[in-house]
Amino acid sequence: MICVIDSETGSGDGDEMAAIDDFNERLRNAGQLIMAEGLSSPRASAVVDNRGGAGLVSPGPLLDSDQYVSGFWIVESPDRDAALALAAEGSRACNRVVELRPFYGV
Repeated sequence: MICVIDSETGSGDGDEMAAIDDFNERLRNAGQLIMAEGLSSPRASAVVDNRGGAGLVSPGPLLDSDQYVSGFWIVESPDRDAALALAAEGSRACNRVVELRPFYGV
């Protein structure tokens, strides 16, 4: 999973969005794109804790931070080096810092 880190939601300009579309198309054509999506602002989130049937719902993000995950790509890659190369391409396309994180057990 390649997470896009930003300080605001929907901040990509026209050139960045075109580069992201091109990157998505390259991933799609290579059979590597599983899913890509932008995320709403953390202000739109809710924290839910139903451990033990507590039924607690709190508005807002779990952690208050200036930067957060504003979107992501879920991609297939044969190994970590190939995934790092894709993350570097994604970072360049969206002009943002990205975080590469493998799924647990993969």
